[in-house]
Amino acid sequence: MNYGQCQEYLQAILVSGIKFGLRNVRTVLSALGAPQGKYPAVLVGGTNGKGSVCAMLTNILSLHGIRVGLYTSPHLIRVEERIRIGEKPISRGDFCRLLERLKCVVEELIRAGKLASPLTYFETLTCLAFLHFARQRVDITVLEVGMGGRLDATNVVCPLVSVITTVSKDHQEFLGRTLGRIASEKAGIVKRGVPVVCGLVREGAAYRVIRGRARGLGAPFRGVFDEKDSYQALKRSPGYLFMFRRQGQTYGYSPRLPGEHQGRNAAVAVVSALELSARWKRLNTETIVRGINEARWEGRLEAVSNRPLVVLDGAHNEEGAAAASAYARDFMPGPLTLVFGTMKDKDIEGVTQHLFPVARTIILTSFSYHRAASPEKIFVEAPTLRKRIFLEPDPQKAVEWALELTPPQGSVLVTGSLFLVGEVKKHFPQWSRVTGSPAG
Repeated sequence: MNYGQCQEYLQAILVSGIKFGLRNVRTVLSALGAPQGKYPAVLVGGTNGKGSVCAMLTNILSLHGIRVGLYTSPHLIRVEERIRIGEKPISRGDFCRLLERLKCVVEELIRAGKLASPLTYFETLTCLAFLHFARQRVDITVLEVGMGGRLDATNVVCPLVSVITTVSKDHQEFLGRTLGRIASEKAGIVKRGVPVVCGLVREGAAYRVIRGRARGLGAPFRGVFDEKDSYQALKRSPGYLFMFRRQGQTYGYSPRLPGEHQGRNAAVAVVSALELSARWKRLNTETIVRGINEARWEGRLEAVSNRPLVVLDGAHNEEGAAAASAYARDFMPGPLTLVFGTMKDKDIEGVTQHLFPVARTIILTSFSYHRAASPEKIFVEAPTLRKRIFLEPDPQKAVEWALELTPPQGSVLVTGSLFLVGEVKKHFPQWSRVTGSPAG
């Protein structure tokens, strides 16, 4: 298949939606020779922060000379962004060759009656990533869980470390309505005897569920913030200095990734790296800190232009929106124009109640995806505020309008979905380059 045919095939299976379960993935991977078992793995789940933790951990390991396969989702511009060796995405040629092989195997299994239906979009890319990493002979893989954990396609591996970053309300129609129920799904990546790194604070039902699952399986439990006064965030212009203490060692870091929440994500990455140090003795404090400070991650409070300052962020739930609004208040000069678009199945009222108050002007928009909410739907469900609110369904025109309305000394925040961020970057070539940082 050529690249265009690959895109057509992926679009055709995208409409099949989400199907939970590991049976199909295991059947296909078995037919492919179980590539996911040819290298060790780190499995990173959670609601928010998992992509950032993956990026930081990958950078830490890469700086130590370890060859790392990185799998994340979703992508911003090109599907190849999801599958990387270190910072380098899979090439189009390799992507097409592996997808064609995968397609043939799936079709053979269906004809033989061993597979009831084709793989979903996410299952397909997960299997393709496993194949690529095996062919590239990576030393380890860092795998971002797609949704939930227990029945996610990535959960076919038995990792060296299982990581759960945060638990908050998102994808409730699939994962459950309560934090305890969502945490139970996330905790499905915990394996018997495998260390668990948990980024949640001690209080709360979600923490108790994850710790209980770990204890039940005899999995060593590493609560990142269990030790009193182990973490401190010191605000300074233009960002933060974080101090994190673990095992008698102090890690002082200022991540390139902006926002106070990235300090907590970095602490999770530190503890995850320390768990891996049992395998790679050469992991050292200085390089761990450098890996955190230099890690890149597109679409997360990403500043893409000045005068006015333009920041792109994929916040799509309340926790993410709270982090984005806190950053906007602290570091984005006013007046601020908000360009907002999201999925129709998200908690629009909950997200916008955090974001709308920071803006003087709000432009509601949409993007090319079947689950995207219309500007009209957002307007109806968002809280009523005395703000200038405009509706523009075309995201390119929405951003252009925002730039016209915002003075050079002000700011523009584009947020609500990574799909919106990706579409905006496509339409502005100076913003859409793949910089080598993991996107998705």
